[in-house]
Amino acid sequence: MAFYFVYEILLILLSPIILGWHAFRAFQRGRPAAIAQRLGFLPADQLAAVSGHEVLWVHAVSVGETMAVKSLLIALRKRYPRSKIVLSNVTETGRKVAMQLPEIDLCIYFPFDFRFAVRKILKSINPSVVVIAETELWPNFIRETARRGTPLVLANGRISDRSFGRYKKLEWAFRGVLGHFSALCMQTEEDGHRIKSLGAVPTQVHVAGNLKYDVPVRCLSAQEMAAMRKEYRIPHLATVFTAGSTHQGEEETVLDAYKELIKENRDLFLVLAPRHPERAGKVGELLQAAGMKYSLRSSLDCNTPAMENGEVLLLDTVGELTKMYSFSDVVFVGGSLVPVGGHNLLEPASCGAPVLFGPYMNNFREIRSLVLQNGGGIEVADQNSLAGSLRELLNDERKRKEMGMNGANVLRRNSGSTERHMEIISSFL
Repeated sequence: MAFYFVYEILLILLSPIILGWHAFRAFQRGRPAAIAQRLGFLPADQLAAVSGHEVLWVHAVSVGETMAVKSLLIALRKRYPRSKIVLSNVTETGRKVAMQLPEIDLCIYFPFDFRFAVRKILKSINPSVVVIAETELWPNFIRETARRGTPLVLANGRISDRSFGRYKKLEWAFRGVLGHFSALCMQTEEDGHRIKSLGAVPTQVHVAGNLKYDVPVRCLSAQEMAAMRKEYRIPHLATVFTAGSTHQGEEETVLDAYKELIKENRDLFLVLAPRHPERAGKVGELLQAAGMKYSLRSSLDCNTPAMENGEVLLLDTVGELTKMYSFSDVVFVGGSLVPVGGHNLLEPASCGAPVLFGPYMNNFREIRSLVLQNGGGIEVADQNSLAGSLRELLNDERKRKEMGMNGANVLRRNSGSTERHMEIISSFL
């Protein structure tokens, strides 16, 4: 109880900073702040969409978590067709992806963790179960959900090395928070041990695997590939290299490797997709300074002529990266050449694309190991090794296809997490 008292006081004291910073960031990024909704006030038309129905509430903080629970959302819709599914996000980019999912009846912003806001939105939605993706631990939301008697399930839970060290220092606080969960579905045995050591009730902890392995494998036919390239104005015969989810400090490395290879008169084309689309302006300036001709995805239309080899398509939209992977010959996954922790290698693997990535894969250690063990990707350290590995794959089409197939097989062999999650969630409905 002392923890919640101190937590409430801190929230009250910090509320001007929280609200001001959020409004500033929204203005800076040119998106609506949605302050009222984040304080628990939902418009009447949104509430009408779920009123009078059993509601299944799934929370996914941003894009990665939203993509991870996609298979779970499909399974929930199939098993409970008469229920309404609400998906909440914290970020605007996560919400944009969520809005494109046909399984969702209502997309909302997750409330600030003020107790009054949490109580109001829970009362308005009145969920029959709440599923929180990965390890989003908001104390007031968790406690108020449990107080209502609503089952609360952690899905696809994981605790990284860095997070575990921080959480252990606050073990006294997390013990009470974790005790409110009805079930905690963790990705691995190690994640299960860690969550128990932080105070989770052992009988409520389940190792359910990683939902990200349940991405359906889909390789395009030659006709589909040609149509997709035409849609994005990519040269018909070019070999496509996509650098996805890149962060500041990685674009320079990717561009240096790209320029080195196009000097060799290769029919090569780069798709560059920053992790945060709002960075597209700065990345565009970087391309201009490097003397690279580029087009923004948002500027393409039916009248745009096809681009040429050696140019760049800069992805400044949300929700299209998997489509880019589907027609790529080689993919580099960012957040891995700088100490961010990496991003999901399974998205390009599900499209049969060979993957390159850097050494900073702390957040995806298990996936990294499986991809390497099964020959589905190559780890690179810098611009020289990136250019060298890319050159090797460009010179050997057979190796590219074999590596892509190996990556797709990683998903096939490790799928099944969705059904294990569904067994647990269904026990509360």
